[in-house]
Amino acid sequence: MTPEVQLSYLGILLAIIFSFSLGGVIWWMLRVPRAISHEVAKARVSVSSFKRILVPTLGMPYSEKGIELACRLGHEQKAELVLTFVLEVPRILPLNARLPEAELKAQEALERAKEIVSLHGLEVKTHIERAREAGEGIIRAAMDHGVDAIVLGIRPRLSLTQDMLGRTTDILLRKAPCEVIIDKPAA
Repeated sequence: MTPEVQLSYLGILLAIIFSFSLGGVIWWMLRVPRAISHEVAKARVSVSSFKRILVPTLGMPYSEKGIELACRLGHEQKAELVLTFVLEVPRILPLNARLPEAELKAQEALERAKEIVSLHGLEVKTHIERAREAGEGIIRAAMDHGVDAIVLGIRPRLSLTQDMLGRTTDILLRKAPCEVIIDKPAA
């Protein structure tokens, strides 16, 4: 006795869908990726190595734009952001002196910064660093947290008496233990 073969439209449709799906997966697995130069590949890998990014903030709009830029840089590799507020302590006071107004300002700025990062779903740490100069505090925080990059938002308008980059930016560019990315908004 020969078994009777029954064909249904649903069975035929499922077989066609399965065949196309399987064919698509095999094509995807066997296709050769587009060739790129060694330099382009190296540049792409260098940016994807940002696993921890430090972003100093003052709570100013240009600082918060730097936070947004850092979030976008770290988005693909799910980088951790270290948000740092450097509390500049005057030289006439000890580093651990209480500065209630400045500490409150630092907490408020870090809370706003955390809000920006939370919109991107990235891991975040906040840190208040006490230092005599902001640049030295940022470098110390970068070394303490083992960051791969520092993203610094700077003010868009500088007066004629100010240096183009400022004291903090100059210190970072000279002494930072990692890459430094400076974001200056259009004036």
